[in-house]
Amino acid sequence: MKTFMKDEFALLLGILTLVFFKTGGDSLLADGTALSTYIPASLALLGVVTWAIFSVVRHSDALAIKLGDPYGTLILTLSVISLEVVMISSVMLTGEPNPVMARDTMFAVVMLIINGLVGFTLLLGGWRYHTQLFNLDGVKSYLVVIIPLALLCLVLPNFTEGGTIGSMSKAMSWMLIIISILLYGVFLVVQTKSHSHFFVDADHEDHEEHHGILRSNAYHTVLLIGYLLVVILLAKTLAMPINYSVATLGAPQALGGFIVACLILSPEAVGGFKAALNNQLQRAMNLYFGSVLATIALTVPAVLIIGGVIGQEVHLGLSPADMVLLITSLMVCKVSFSSGRTNALHGATHIVLFIVYLFLMFEHA
Repeated sequence: MKTFMKDEFALLLGILTLVFFKTGGDSLLADGTALSTYIPASLALLGVVTWAIFSVVRHSDALAIKLGDPYGTLILTLSVISLEVVMISSVMLTGEPNPVMARDTMFAVVMLIINGLVGFTLLLGGWRYHTQLFNLDGVKSYLVVIIPLALLCLVLPNFTEGGTIGSMSKAMSWMLIIISILLYGVFLVVQTKSHSHFFVDADHEDHEEHHGILRSNAYHTVLLIGYLLVVILLAKTLAMPINYSVATLGAPQALGGFIVACLILSPEAVGGFKAALNNQLQRAMNLYFGSVLATIALTVPAVLIIGGVIGQEVHLGLSPADMVLLITSLMVCKVSFSSGRTNALHGATHIVLFIVYLFLMFEHA
């Protein structure tokens, strides 16, 4: 028991934090609270949630080692994306209605991953190894699904006749929900059954470093669910300081989505950078592109259903400038991963596009 409490202290702290904020502690985050109280309370909450998120990844990594790829990276991806869906849903249900919050968060995830994380990963790996190899069939399998889903969900709504600009009719919404889920289901069959060898780098076996003792699958599964529940139940409380900070600073609404994306993707960033520096580029790409695909294929149905239930309009269509940036990013991805090898130049190009994304975010404010 003593060893368990030491290893899983984050879970105990998360439960205590949850009890505190759900029994009146959230008054510390209410409008009008003195900044001397509001800021420390917000930072403490952020710290606990971040620790719990990394604990989710720690246990999903343990399961990944025991089950092997592609199941390992799939577990991590689905764990992280489930957190993203919960965070977006919580922000949607907190404060004033924000019809573009889900869109901004999804776009932030896409830009943060395929330009930010992929860019820095390719730059670091290229700087250290000059040229890195990956399984071309695996990345092509991701992109052949990501490209149409991204354009259908984030661009097409601007050109449909149902609903206001950027939103869709009920029929169009249900069509996107169904095709997103079905296409992702087909991809999972390909990834885990018929073509699982596409997602393994035969030249560099993926052995993820795990800081801790490997225990039974049941042990790690139960604790993985426990940490997920802590994050899920604290997500709505964390949405309060996020909304407050964006409004107080007069920052663009998209900044809220970017903050959520950074928080959710921080564990994957660490895992991806570590894999690239160990010359395991395929594992990093499995994490990154798997997250982009799951973000679009699972978040879009979730937010559209939630929006319909609570009667809140959801705008998915991007602004003209963001549409150009999205299409450009997808084209560059297609070129960067067309030959089975990458270098630092590819990484630098993606980073440039990420800088443009950050610039446009604040210029739109």
